[in-house]
Amino acid sequence: MYRILVINCGSTSTKVAIFENEKSVFEKELSHDIEILSNFKSVRDQLGYRKESVISFVKESGFDMKDISAISCRGGLIGPVESGTYLVDESMVEALKNSKVDHASNLSGLIGYELSEGKIPVYTTDPVSVDEFEDISRISGIPDLERKSYSHALNMKMVGRMAAKELGKNYEECNFVIAHLGGGISVAAHKHGRMIDVNNANDEGPFSPERTGELPVGDVVKMAYSGKYTKNELKKRYVGHGGLVSYISTNDLRTALKMAKGDSRVDLIVKAMAYQISKSISEMATVLDGNVDAIVLTGGMSYSNEFVDMIKMYVSKISLVLVIPGGHEMEALAMGTLRVLEGKEKAKFYNQRSVKVNEKAV
Repeated sequence: MYRILVINCGSTSTKVAIFENEKSVFEKELSHDIEILSNFKSVRDQLGYRKESVISFVKESGFDMKDISAISCRGGLIGPVESGTYLVDESMVEALKNSKVDHASNLSGLIGYELSEGKIPVYTTDPVSVDEFEDISRISGIPDLERKSYSHALNMKMVGRMAAKELGKNYEECNFVIAHLGGGISVAAHKHGRMIDVNNANDEGPFSPERTGELPVGDVVKMAYSGKYTKNELKKRYVGHGGLVSYISTNDLRTALKMAKGDSRVDLIVKAMAYQISKSISEMATVLDGNVDAIVLTGGMSYSNEFVDMIKMYVSKISLVLVIPGGHEMEALAMGTLRVLEGKEKAKFYNQRSVKVNEKAV
């Protein structure tokens, strides 16, 4: 039996679990006080604080680090990599520390690596920067900028396998449009096991509960040079304080749907989010030449039947719509590591010199 510690750092919480082979035996979401987090100058500076919370979790679980066979961590923004399970080694740790994007997911591998003390293998599966783009997907419209593959790859890859099983097929046999509907939104075209196109969940696609998605670029330039915002203030306008929350002061879809019952403006905004998601799904169906085995809706917002129905109204004529709600990241991380431990899959090694996308675009 293998005992796996799973670490998944999000913006304001750290999800942790202990799996014994396929089964989660102890799991918890550690919520972090926003006021405490605001005292850190950067997300990177939260490393020690979050590491202590994970140590406390292990003690609470009744286990000790010597009981752990391996550590599995959510992958960060380490530069474009192939899908798969990677050993978190010195090369990857260096990339996580020096990532140009200060993202919470980068902390997971750093925490795991420090906890291992070189005695326990540490892995990550399908990090945020999984890149399986076809060359045509990279073209942005301006030579200086390439489109980047940053997405909820971990959950979407897991859900792709689940959807294929439901259809009685292998993931590698199927074409899917998979939409991860959470605080950020990723809508991806999965062609025979490869994610050949996806919106960058920070910069592109539909607006989400906390992010603006695509914006009129000319007006963004005017805002940037208006003198009203610093660089960081403007970034927060479109990631963190954008989208649904900027219109109705909540990032909770459940609250928004309740508000919409008595407020036509809120109703319009919620429907506009579903409308934009549906447009993105239709775009990705086109990327697959209309040959779509299923449209798969996942993530937290897909728990809402009411919101799902808003999307189905637009896209159900394209293909079968499957709903696999919530996030399956903890299970996906544990299973990726377990496949390596059992010898069913070989671990990959990160090499910063072998990234596939022009560094200027990262």
